Amino acid sequence: MAKSEKTEGPGTTEGGSPESFEFQAEVSKLLRLMVHSVYSETEVFLRELISNAADACDKLRYEAITNADLFGDDPELKITIAADSAAGTIVITDNGIGMSREELIENLGTIARSGTEAFLQRLEGKDGDVQLIGQFGVGFYSAFMVADKVEVFSRRAGEDAAWCWTSDGSGSFSVAPAEPEQNPPGRGSTIILHLKDDATEYAHESRLRDIVKTYSDHVSFPIELASSGTTEEGEAQAPSQLNTASALWTRPKQDIDEAQYKEFYNHVGGMFDEPALTLHYRAEGRHEYTVLLFVPTQRPFDLFDADRRGRLKLYVKRVFITDDAEVLPGYLRFVRGVIDSEDMPLNISREMLQNNPIVASIRKAVTNRILSELEGLADKEADKFEELWKAFGPVIKEGLYEDFERRDQLLSLVRFRTTNSADGIRSLKEYVADMKENQTAIFYVTAETAEKALSSPQIEGFRAKGVEVLLLNDPVDNFWITSALGFEGKPFKSATQGAADLENIAGEDVEKTGDEADAVDIATLIAAIKQTLGEAVSDVRKSDRLRESAVCLVADAAAMDRNLEKLLAQHRPEGIDRQAPILEVNPSHDMIKSLAQRAKSGGVDETLEDAAWLLLDQAHILDGEVVSDPAAFANRLSRVLSRGLEA
Repeated sequence: MAKSEKTEGPGTTEGGSPESFEFQAEVSKLLRLMVHSVYSETEVFLRELISNAADACDKLRYEAITNADLFGDDPELKITIAADSAAGTIVITDNGIGMSREELIENLGTIARSGTEAFLQRLEGKDGDVQLIGQFGVGFYSAFMVADKVEVFSRRAGEDAAWCWTSDGSGSFSVAPAEPEQNPPGRGSTIILHLKDDATEYAHESRLRDIVKTYSDHVSFPIELASSGTTEEGEAQAPSQLNTASALWTRPKQDIDEAQYKEFYNHVGGMFDEPALTLHYRAEGRHEYTVLLFVPTQRPFDLFDADRRGRLKLYVKRVFITDDAEVLPGYLRFVRGVIDSEDMPLNISREMLQNNPIVASIRKAVTNRILSELEGLADKEADKFEELWKAFGPVIKEGLYEDFERRDQLLSLVRFRTTNSADGIRSLKEYVADMKENQTAIFYVTAETAEKALSSPQIEGFRAKGVEVLLLNDPVDNFWITSALGFEGKPFKSATQGAADLENIAGEDVEKTGDEADAVDIATLIAAIKQTLGEAVSDVRKSDRLRESAVCLVADAAAMDRNLEKLLAQHRPEGIDRQAPILEVNPSHDMIKSLAQRAKSGGVDETLEDAAWLLLDQAHILDGEVVSDPAAFANRLSRVLSRGLEA
């Protein structure tokens, strides 16, 4: 990598005058692009400078292992921020390793190179787990997003000379010995930002507090704010610490108790309940990262907010990057917590995150781990999992049509209310284990609520034979169920679609009572109803699924499920072409038998026509729909009642 090119300056080093340098070739262009394109929020400049300061402290801490004298009489590493709103300046000071003249030129005069990167190269082949931030040297230049002039005063640990680096970010910088009044009192670096007119908001202490709390709360060194106020005695107020300086996720699990986990969960997740599940581990291998995640007990208020995809915070080496990285799939958006990567660059943008292979690898591994933990909870603590499922089941089921790769795993995890579960929930594994002899499919019914599904006339025959039916009442159920191939070789089949084929399933029909209408009579009635209703129905047929109700509507086996059809029609203003339903009649129902006798003896008359339309309207009402023509319905009902009263 080429070094900065030196040009003739206004003086010489011996005379104490600054030396001027041009930035590395094309750095000026790159700097402009970086300042205006890499970061979406200008406030991240403080995050970057704090990260560099923490990096310097980390370096000193490591080098002091072999040279304790570097600490001198100042062993407490820290970062201090001071703001002067009147002067429009921000001062960031650290007592870390500091920089020599050559290091200032190299590290601050070259894009994509930093002392950290060189330091890591020096560490190759040595033991030690050194947590360093900012490997690529871009972060420092974010200061020029808010400042039109940046000064850096630095003294390297173990050296006497202090140096001043100055630039306006336009294309050059200067380095000179620091004036006596500018000399840092000890080792380390002091950065002075002379803010632009449109960035003076950052010179206010309250703004700085918010930024540090948001982005750098878990930097492991204290970050102090030097207050400009005074005490009642007129003395300067002592600095206040802004961050917790404790990255909880980096500590061993055995050193953290439940109270600490809960406190962190409440803080990072913005929740007030107890976490139902805590997942804390460190992944090593191709990619290194630490995971500390929580599954809430209560449903967050914004769980179904279309603009909210979760509150999972992504850190890089304990520095907050974003909470909008979509590190987890959308169907796990209720998970709260932190993922801290050791491999990603700090300046990674949101667009880069979406296509980053490291993020993709972490996403895959962490998603699998969460699902495995949920499966373990379901097996070991069924009651606890049931409460969790009631809160987040509708969201997890989104994965059944979003995540084809894990569909089988999710099908093992999902739970359902069924006709056999009372108020509890059942797994598909339990359903398949209890299937009746000759039952070849997993039956389901969809509706707006579980209660409506349970009262559907189409499942009367299934209940009578003891055939279990899944009660699907979440909107997402209408979509995943149409694309799911089945479970353990058993396909899913709608109880409201196609033929029921209940006669082939073993089991005593405990609710079937009374004789059916004569086959010829019922055939005559069906023909009369079909003639009367015309295109309002696609077919009229004898039902083997009805027991108590006189009629019901079903969809053809090759058509769309009726509940899905209704749902799509509600959300499409232009409407959809709805297919005419099939009307099924119950040959054992007294009213149907009476109508069959009337059709046989008298043919199609006005009474039978009115009855046919009323039966169709009744079937629509049983499906939770309104009748298509309320006035005609009322007139027909009045005529039928009048004839009955006269008779």
